[in-house]
Amino acid sequence: MNVRRRDNPTLHGAATRRVEQRTSSTVCTTDDVIACEVPVALHFNDVPFAVLMATPCDLADLALGFSLSEAIIEATDSWQIDDVREELEGIVVNMRIPAARAARLSQRSRPIPSYGGCGICGSASIDAVMRMPAQVSSQLQVDEPALHRALDALHNQQPLNAETGATHAAGFANAHGELLLVREDVGRHNALDKLIGGLHQAAIPAGDGFAVTTSRASYELAMKAAQTGIPLLAAISAPTTLAIALAQSAGLGLVGFARDNRCVVYAHPQRLRRMTP
Repeated sequence: MNVRRRDNPTLHGAATRRVEQRTSSTVCTTDDVIACEVPVALHFNDVPFAVLMATPCDLADLALGFSLSEAIIEATDSWQIDDVREELEGIVVNMRIPAARAARLSQRSRPIPSYGGCGICGSASIDAVMRMPAQVSSQLQVDEPALHRALDALHNQQPLNAETGATHAAGFANAHGELLLVREDVGRHNALDKLIGGLHQAAIPAGDGFAVTTSRASYELAMKAAQTGIPLLAAISAPTTLAIALAQSAGLGLVGFARDNRCVVYAHPQRLRRMTP
């Protein structure tokens, strides 16, 4: 895959604002660090496709991850960013993809923009929303201690959230629980897309590890993980019924409430091996 990164180095994930900190007896004026959230318009071959509300950092990872997790391109397709433009209303990321892929996008009608950071928001039909990914081909199994090792590491590798308290994180770990990559964003879908894009940029096979996220496990997250071949997705909060159904159908291991050395396995428990004392 031909990947060229042209992110504007002036774009950052946080900004400083003057605020009042109040208690029952005091008022203090100080500077606070706030997570940035801006409209990011994704264009393919100069044609607008979606608008995401996102944190304006790691934009190349976001654009590539969205393209892959939404099945707009495949990993072997050519892909590049033509330009990233700051405009008055937000940021435009214009990507170049094969003409045949771009032609298929016209069949995925979007009468309204997608503002939620997910790929299905603004889709015009139920069929467009309920597309099934291919079966996850990886046979990876993960020992339970490795999952908790990755979750502990994720807690300490969220610098943007540590500053702002306002962002989600998605991380990717190898089978031993060693965290290889972390991405942050105000949107949980965006954080996972950034992670997926970062994996491809770093040539890390998605089937060789598992993903952990600091959010609930929604249908969209399960779909994005399965679409890109991640065999196990663990979230610190609960999944939805639709996420469980998709995971069961696609061969995706799905874990929720993964925290404090506990978890609940909702789909394909063989993916997470129980270690007996």
